[in-house]
Amino acid sequence: MAAQPVSRNKIAWWRRLPVVHQLRQSVGLQRGMLVVGLVITAFFLLVALFAPLIAPYRYNELRDENGLFGAQSPPSPEHLLGTTSGGYDVLSRVLWGAQTAFDVIVVAILLSFFVGVFLGLVSGYLGGWLDRVLVVIADAVYAFPSLLLAIVAAIVISGGQSSLWGGVLAAAISITAVFIPQYFRVIRAEAVRIKTEAFVESAKVVGASTFRVMFRHVLRNSTRTLPLIVTLNSSEAILTLAGLGFLGFGIEPTSAAEWGYDLNKSVSDVTSGIWWTSLFPGIAIVLVVLGVTLVGESLNDLADPRLRARRRAVAQTPADAVAASESTSLTGGTP
Repeated sequence: MAAQPVSRNKIAWWRRLPVVHQLRQSVGLQRGMLVVGLVITAFFLLVALFAPLIAPYRYNELRDENGLFGAQSPPSPEHLLGTTSGGYDVLSRVLWGAQTAFDVIVVAILLSFFVGVFLGLVSGYLGGWLDRVLVVIADAVYAFPSLLLAIVAAIVISGGQSSLWGGVLAAAISITAVFIPQYFRVIRAEAVRIKTEAFVESAKVVGASTFRVMFRHVLRNSTRTLPLIVTLNSSEAILTLAGLGFLGFGIEPTSAAEWGYDLNKSVSDVTSGIWWTSLFPGIAIVLVVLGVTLVGESLNDLADPRLRARRRAVAQTPADAVAASESTSLTGGTP
């Protein structure tokens, strides 16, 4: 009895998952960059989620059963990365700082994503005087220095410093003000292009409402580049948060751990030969930004069909072509 061909939808559904799909598209150095970025980013996410379990102390803890930790203590078995000038455990501050950064990134990206996408969709589809006003405002905000805009927003929102969730919201909203124009410009450009397509005109002819056309037809076809922007904005959000903390507009140390604040307090330690208070928060910032940036740049390259086709042509050998043709004949579809 001849074996029945296995349905392609049954054997390859997992290949369409976002991460798996991008990994299968990438080749060579591109795949290496994507894998390294995903590993670093996943490690950062795990640290942020499980910081309360893996951190030896709380972010604001100054003593244990043996007494005070002591300020600027070098690395030791009791404090693997030493202590800060304020007497906090460096390792605990670094681990809890990942959680603070994760919270700020999630809130900032969500706020800027929904606000920017909505305004861009309305502006691009409806046009008119509203479009001109929104474009002028977005261009003015986009041309403003991002860190300076975030500082001004932080001062207006919270006076510069505040509690954990107040500080997280203040920092997130400050970063949101910087990111909204980016989503606005991308979605508006796509909406202006797509609203003249035939399928949009057909939806209008059959009586679809403006709301349905905007969100069902235009928006669904305008979001292909948004994952790239979200990824790249995540690394920029980490740097903006660290910049706010380094300049003294971050979260109070008794409310949360923040890498930029710890770097600010360790500047004077470097000249005294106390290296551990600044080294490890700086490494954390560099590694997280590196991981997220590698993922974003890899996705950006993979989204370019010219680069993707060129890499596939270079990577495919005659043996690969034979294997691909055999796979096609077995599954009854394209490889």
